[in-house]
Order: sequence, then structure tokens, then C-alpha cells
Amino acid sequence: MPRVALQQRDPQPRGAAAPTGLAAGERWFLDHGLPYFVDGVRARVERGLRRGRLVAVAVTAALLAAVTFGVALPLSDRYVAGAAALTAVGVVVAGYALATLRIWLWLRWATGKTFSSLGLMVPLVARALPMLMLFITFLFINAEVWQVAARLSGGVMWTAVLGFAAAAVGFLLFRLPEEVDALTAQLDRETVAGACAGTPFVRFAGAVGRIEDLPPPTRLERANLVLVLLASQAVQVLLLSVAVFAFFLGFGLVAIPEEVVTSWVGVAPTSAVGELSWELVRVSVFLAAFSGLYFAVYAVTDETYRRQFFTGVTDDMEKALATRCAYRAALRP
Repeated sequence: MPRVALQQRDPQPRGAAAPTGLAAGERWFLDHGLPYFVDGVRARVERGLRRGRLVAVAVTAALLAAVTFGVALPLSDRYVAGAAALTAVGVVVAGYALATLRIWLWLRWATGKTFSSLGLMVPLVARALPMLMLFITFLFINAEVWQVAARLSGGVMWTAVLGFAAAAVGFLLFRLPEEVDALTAQLDRETVAGACAGTPFVRFAGAVGRIEDLPPPTRLERANLVLVLLASQAVQVLLLSVAVFAFFLGFGLVAIPEEVVTSWVGVAPTSAVGELSWELVRVSVFLAAFSGLYFAVYAVTDETYRRQFFTGVTDDMEKALATRCAYRAALRP
């Protein structure tokens, strides 16, 4: 990150010096996936979100999607071509985000979060998998599900998985801002002091007076916080979906013989690797994606799930909001 990005802040009185140690706090924001909490970074991102630039990106993405669809359609079916067009749009948007919106800072944190969360795999699966199995195992031994999944081509299956993922993300993007608002309203000096412990902002926590006197989070700060929370939840959903996929692969190999698969789908199963059939892989992928959506919804709405799987997410949210209050108090004239 260029040095100037860490030094730009809201205007302060001429001759006023920045509080000692604030640079360490800004680095803490960057290391924890909160780059838009730093004034200099947020100013650069706001320039990248001007209407003219966004229109240019949208036009470029639309043109590339149309070209990709036109090239892919003669070589495959319309579902594969549509998935390729959506992928092209994603490439354009991701490229612009990486180049202009400082998304690499957030991605760096998300990557570290993913690897650090691998230790959650065993307890997460041990607590969540039995509850999910009660709900979806009957789908796995349902002939209609096998018939539907076995006939899904690669493009249709990819589109279905993307649809489940988009539904989960859309639901979380709808609910997480409400969680941000609720925690913001609950902040007080004691909460800020406790959450800032162990961070570079602990020295500034005492400068926080009335929370109402501090500027409220900007749209970009709220968006950054929601994205961080979304990443935290997405890691759990991904880990659980992988576990469900592996479970059904193993269960299918042991409990569903080839003759049963043939009677369900109407044709002999196609071998993928050894005794593993493509039909079993498709059913497992389909149910794993569905399980991810199911878990994402219930982890936020159901009280049992919230206590077990959402508490860590809200703790991260509280720490982010508290450190922001200390940061704004330190910058206050």
C-alpha cells in the first residue's frame, strides 16, 4: 500500500499533528480486511465509484458477455454459453475491483481467514452436519432427485450451483446490514474499551465520549463491514458444503449399488473414477450446494444456529465498530 494512502485523512486544523500510533491502527484495519475504514483508502475508492467509471465498466462487461455468448453458443448449448457469459462479466467486474477498489486488501484478509478457519472444520461438521442430514438425507435416497441431477449437463449444473450461491449471498447481504445497525445502536464507552483491548486502538479508546457525537459509518464503511462479515460466514458455508459433498460421495459408494442407480436414472451409471459414477458426483454437488444455502439462512435466523455459528461473526463485527469509534475519536480535533 503506498505510503500516501495511509497518510490521507479527513481535514484537520492547520498545524495539528496526527495522534501518535495512529498509523499502526490504520495498518491494523488493512490487515483485518477493513481498508475502507482508512480515510485515504476510502477517498481513492470513492473516486473509483464515480458514475462515469461505473458506466464504462458496465458497458465493457456487457459487450464482452455478448461476444462470449456468441462464440460459445455454436460450440455448446445455451446454458453453457450463458454460464460463460456470466463468467466474463465476473472477470470484468473482478478485474476492475482489484485494480481500483483495493479489493486485494480484503481478499488478502479473506484468504488468511479461510486458512485459519480450517481448524473449525471438525467442530463445525460435528455440530451442523447431523442437523442437516436429518433434513436432506431423504433427498439423497429419492429417485426423482437422482433423475433430475443425472440429466443436468455441466453448464446447467454450474448455473444451478451459482444460483444457490447467489441466493445465499443475497440473503446474507439483506440480513447483515440489520446486524450492523443493531450492534451500532448498542455501542457504548465500556463496549468500545473492551473490544479495543489487544489492538493498536486501545490507547485511543479513552478519548471516545458519546457515541452519538462521532460521525456515523459511511456507506463505504458499512459496505466494507458487511463484506467482511459475509466472508466470515461464507467460509463456514464453504467448509460445511465440502463436508456434505464428501459425506454423500462416501455414503453413495457404500449404500447405493449400481443396480439401484440404474433403476432410478433409467440408464447404467457412467464411471468417473473407479466405482465413482458421474451421477453420484452430480447428486452430491447439487445437495452440497443446496445445503450451503440452507445453512446460510438458518445460521442467521434460527436461534440454535445463531448461538453455535453466528456468535463469532457478531464478535468480529463488534470489534470492527468499536475500533472505528476509537479511530474517529483520535482524528477528532
